[in-house]
Amino acid sequence: MFDIRVICDPADTDHIVTALSGAFNAGPVNVYPARDGSRTRLYLRAEHKRTPERSVMDWPNASQAYATAPHAGRELDWLDAAEERGREWWLRRAALADRMAAGLVPGRTASTGDAFDLACHLMALDGTDEGCNPRAYVRQQYARWVNNR
Repeated sequence: MFDIRVICDPADTDHIVTALSGAFNAGPVNVYPARDGSRTRLYLRAEHKRTPERSVMDWPNASQAYATAPHAGRELDWLDAAEERGREWWLRRAALADRMAAGLVPGRTASTGDAFDLACHLMALDGTDEGCNPRAYVRQQYARWVNNR
């Protein structure tokens, strides 16, 4: 994962964001005025796109991946009580953040940036080369984990 900063004319912002999203698996874009007051600063985290070995279209969407997920409160209790932060902890933490960011947990929210960062952490932990959006990877891994428990 790497950080990108772009300083551009405000009229170019949408074009640049679209181009960056096409070139990279990108997280949310934060937009701020530049110091000169006439331009815009864009900040985002991204990963290189890799060619997937199989189609990510076959992967579950958020609703499918988390259909049997436990209640968010119970999941938070498990995360707080866990003594070891191994792969299962990071998978369940990333999945919970993804569920919250996708609006699947009533009364609880998480930012898309947090969900993206946790998903990237899980991918790094797994040492994966998957060519997909990191949040899609979390959904795929969570669905596999649930089915193999």
